[in-house]
Amino acid sequence: MAVVTLFVVTLSGCKGRAPAAAPPALSVQVVKAVQQDVPVYGDWIATLDGYVNAQIQPEVTGYLIKQLYREGSYVHKDQVLFQIDPQTFQANLDQAKAQLAQAQAHLALAEINVKRDTPLVQQRAIAQSQLDSETADERQSRAAVQATEAAVETAQISLNFTHVRSLTDGIAGIATTQVGNLVAPGTTLTAVSKVDPIKVYFAISEQEYMRFSRGPQKGSGDGAQTSTKALELQLELSDGTKYPHKGKVIFTDRQVDTQTGTIRLVAAFPNPGNLLRPGQFGRVHAATAINRSAILVPQRCVTELQGTYQIAVVDGSNKVSIRKVKVGERVGSLWIIESGLNAGEQVVSEGNAKVQDGMAVSPTVAKMQAEGNE
Repeated sequence: MAVVTLFVVTLSGCKGRAPAAAPPALSVQVVKAVQQDVPVYGDWIATLDGYVNAQIQPEVTGYLIKQLYREGSYVHKDQVLFQIDPQTFQANLDQAKAQLAQAQAHLALAEINVKRDTPLVQQRAIAQSQLDSETADERQSRAAVQATEAAVETAQISLNFTHVRSLTDGIAGIATTQVGNLVAPGTTLTAVSKVDPIKVYFAISEQEYMRFSRGPQKGSGDGAQTSTKALELQLELSDGTKYPHKGKVIFTDRQVDTQTGTIRLVAAFPNPGNLLRPGQFGRVHAATAINRSAILVPQRCVTELQGTYQIAVVDGSNKVSIRKVKVGERVGSLWIIESGLNAGEQVVSEGNAKVQDGMAVSPTVAKMQAEGNE
């Protein structure tokens, strides 16, 4: 009888307990995948160099006696930058001119002799051999005059070379040789760089080069491809600022680097005011293609796991479906999804680390900027 009573009391206690409440659905933020045409951008590290870089070297040997330019200033083509002591070269020129005068005098005498003796030979007043000798002397004298004229010209050129001139318009660098030093051909005195426009070097992959080389066409992802000549380049400087002037590719290097698998492109950018200088670094950006009807989601919606990418999609019943997707190019803060997602589907953007496949969630729709600059 006691056992029956205990069973009844136990059963009565069980019936009095309230059932456990279900846990609340996890709150997450979702965004709708958008579909639109987007430009695909390339981004490359760039180095700047002068459009023309002239090493200023003397053509003659001598002592440097003057520096005639201000370092770092703008100089013009043929402007005198340095003066080499001209005394020795002036003396050589004077000597050459004196030798030329002697040769001219000898030639004049030889011409007189030939002119005087030619009729005498016809009259048999002198021997033919004497006229032949005088004719030969006239020819030798004329050749001597030509040789000394060349010597005078050479001496004049050497004297002119004592004025070391700029070979181009541009910015003159710091002098590498001081006044008073002995300089010779091969001695670098300074360098002058033409910097407007300025050259920008950057390397692209072999695959990118092949796509560009084929010219305008349909590329991967149904994108309209651009040729290198048509690229409109944007330069970002080392401090993160965008250079206000656009650039264009002017030529491509002759070969692919076998070590890196890249090929160098050379672009030209306007440089009014000479703001940009050789040796600077930056980044070059360009829209390389148009991806038609691309599906875009914020990059934070995509999770990488062991080389694969996945997203959490919330369906109409607010249940989560974890999907593997194939990703494409990044566009700002957005990511192109090439497969595994349709336009308009809701993707978890905040809280996706906590969701699981099949889980019920409480979604809040957030807005997404289509340009990818959230």
